[in-house]
Amino acid sequence: MIAAEQQTIGLLGGMSWVSTEPYYRIINETVNAELGGLSSARILLLSVDFDEIETLQRTGAWDTAGERLAEGARQLERGGADFIVLCTNTMHRVAEHIERATRLPLLHIADATAQHIAAAGHDRVGLLGTRYTMEEPFYRQRLEHGFGLDVFVPDAQDRAIVNDVIFDELCRGEIRASSRDAFAAIAARLIDHGAQGIVLGCTEVGLLLTPGSVSVPLFDTCRLHAEAAARRALLPGAAAH
Repeated sequence: MIAAEQQTIGLLGGMSWVSTEPYYRIINETVNAELGGLSSARILLLSVDFDEIETLQRTGAWDTAGERLAEGARQLERGGADFIVLCTNTMHRVAEHIERATRLPLLHIADATAQHIAAAGHDRVGLLGTRYTMEEPFYRQRLEHGFGLDVFVPDAQDRAIVNDVIFDELCRGEIRASSRDAFAAIAARLIDHGAQGIVLGCTEVGLLLTPGSVSVPLFDTCRLHAEAAARRALLPGAAAH
């Protein structure tokens, strides 16, 4: 049996490793479901040290963080990747650094998510993520200006809870029932504000909230991004470079 032609996916991960792990699984599950047999995806993974990246985030050294990820993208390009998948929401704040660093296209996580939201017929969503993702414009404006969505975020107290749980628990692989309840309550307040769905705008949040946790659809950015990467890899035609 001749293997189907695939593009090679360049995963830029490790932010955190806890959410990069499901990218590998979901991409391979999606490719196998399409191709059958023992088929799996062609993947290169470069995993950074998240402790260094988190320190750069916290101290506002975004340009330095962007260059760290740009170098990772260059390594993936040299290794033969056909496109880049940045396995995190927050670090899309430096997406332009990555896009300038190589000739490879970057499959943007907000685009993959927004396309799914639009296909589901929704235009008002709540956003849960790190404080950078919830408070800074780089992510919300991509959803609002690029796809015409209305995006709601929690109030300051709830944003602090969400951010602390992400960094202190989820990024360490720690899942607490009390935090699941807190996130569900925060999501419910966004629903009361008019959200028709909840964007899990941090790739770890899908480890905590699952379908049925709230009364509206959840848009798990990790899963949606990984599935979009698998579909991109299976597109017919020549590789991107």
